[in-house]
Amino acid sequence: MCLISLAWQPGTPTPLRLMGNRDEFHARPTAPLAAWSDTPAIVGGRDLEAGGSWLAAKRGGIVAALTNVRDPLLNVPPGAPSRGELVANALRCNDIDVWLTKLSQGGALRYTGFNLLVATPQRLWHLHRGRGRLALNEVLPGVYGLSNADLDSPWPKLLHVRNALERTLIQVDLTQGWPNEVQRAMQNPQEAADEALPDTGVGLELERQLSAAFIIGERYGTRATSWLTLDAQGNIEMTEQRFGALGRFEGQTTLALPSDPSLPTT
Repeated sequence: MCLISLAWQPGTPTPLRLMGNRDEFHARPTAPLAAWSDTPAIVGGRDLEAGGSWLAAKRGGIVAALTNVRDPLLNVPPGAPSRGELVANALRCNDIDVWLTKLSQGGALRYTGFNLLVATPQRLWHLHRGRGRLALNEVLPGVYGLSNADLDSPWPKLLHVRNALERTLIQVDLTQGWPNEVQRAMQNPQEAADEALPDTGVGLELERQLSAAFIIGERYGTRATSWLTLDAQGNIEMTEQRFGALGRFEGQTTLALPSDPSLPTT
């Protein structure tokens, strides 16, 4: 993904609310939100070129999400694997703590830059692999934004979607605000003013294009807006809206993944 807004509220009926946009080349083959044929306990969209994902969840109440770090000066190891495999591996590993610790101790250097979020109803981890920093932290309760830098780096589109989620959470009836207000912010195609743009080394024209929460383009743009809730019992509900070239709407899927293994995915 390239933009995420999330509310982490452990100890409440809904510990995690998360919404994000995946920006990608429209020609890259992708499977829509569904149960994975090779791992039916996992649901998510899937990159058919490398086999990974940007947002997926596993029965039992585990969620993983990924954003790339945009930094042309970051050293890319030869033969670096797809970062999307991190999402799949997070959901397949037997011990999340041990797996993430190994990555934070150097295993993540096999990949180019990324942010990985992994959540259960009780814990939320953030692993950042940047040019000058490799760090694993447990996220404190709060509302956050994440794009192609570090957690809560104050890029205009990040602030826009994070503020929308903060406004949603103060409403008396959350069902009136979630996901609508955050969705509108996520799907806003307005570019940021030049003076507010970050400088990630890609040039002014591309910085302008990438500053929009929802990127509209013929070859590259926002391919999906996805949102999910994770409740205290480990039940997950996820929705994915898909888009083609020039922002053309291509469909929507909603799946409920109950924590109870005796209940079907619906």
